[in-house]
Amino acid sequence: MYRYRFVLSRPLQFLPVIFGISVITFILVRLIPGDPARNILGTRATPTALANIRAQYGLDQPIWLQYFYFLKNLANGEMGKSILYKIDVLKLISTRIEPTVALVIASVILSILIAVPMAAIAARNNGRAADHIVRIVSTFGIGFPPFWLGLMLIILFSVDLGLLPVSGYGETLGDKLLHLILPSLTIALSLSTVLTRSLRAAMIESLKSDVATAARARGMPESIVFWRHVVPNSLVPTINLLAVNIGWLIGGTVVVESVFALPGMGQLLVRAIFSRDYMVVQGVAMVFACATVLINFLADIVTVAADPRVTI
Repeated sequence: MYRYRFVLSRPLQFLPVIFGISVITFILVRLIPGDPARNILGTRATPTALANIRAQYGLDQPIWLQYFYFLKNLANGEMGKSILYKIDVLKLISTRIEPTVALVIASVILSILIAVPMAAIAARNNGRAADHIVRIVSTFGIGFPPFWLGLMLIILFSVDLGLLPVSGYGETLGDKLLHLILPSLTIALSLSTVLTRSLRAAMIESLKSDVATAARARGMPESIVFWRHVVPNSLVPTINLLAVNIGWLIGGTVVVESVFALPGMGQLLVRAIFSRDYMVVQGVAMVFACATVLINFLADIVTVAADPRVTI
């Protein structure tokens, strides 16, 4: 159990990271051009009305005092009140978190389902035509931006073929899963290219390992050697790579949710930025940051559990 001692100390190391993210987020949000009060009241608002709105949301206070109140609210489990939606930010985020979580999980599952077979084909045919095709496809896939890929999928599967819905989230479970296919596929096609390249390299290395050589010496067929010994040993670096790309994955949900009008936290963040809703931007950014840190922490635990040789 000594390999899991980092579970006790790692959360303490996350505190400075979260604090730094909160400072950067708070400052960057304040650098967004525009005045939230004028955005609410319009261009013809009187100076008195503008002053009342700024006082109501604490926007007339010095920036260091605003940040102090922000930290105080976080310590109390609050994130302030939305200027645009007029409700508590935490309550607002809770109504938008389900589509984003579902999109991330579906995207990760699809990415793995795409990456593992492609990497296996490339590794087992190292240096042959199939390997070159997989490498070319993965290289081109990295260059496709998610918003463009999403629009192409909409045109193909929704407009031309009429198989899948264009946008929205649906009401029933089956309807929600149907609406998630195109957004999750958009992210998965981009993420799987990175995973495929990493997993292919790990599989090729594992094929040359002593474990695979010993299995062959015992008379095991090559297919059993590959799937029983090579693939499990190759998944550990892929787990770490997937954890590193979680930040990119969360950023991808912001773009994809806007393209497919998915009512998640990404779409909420975009609208809050354009409306200068400081509290919502800070709240969503902090949730994304905490989620990224937590997922990396869980990835470390899975890595240690999957490979007894690893110590963190």
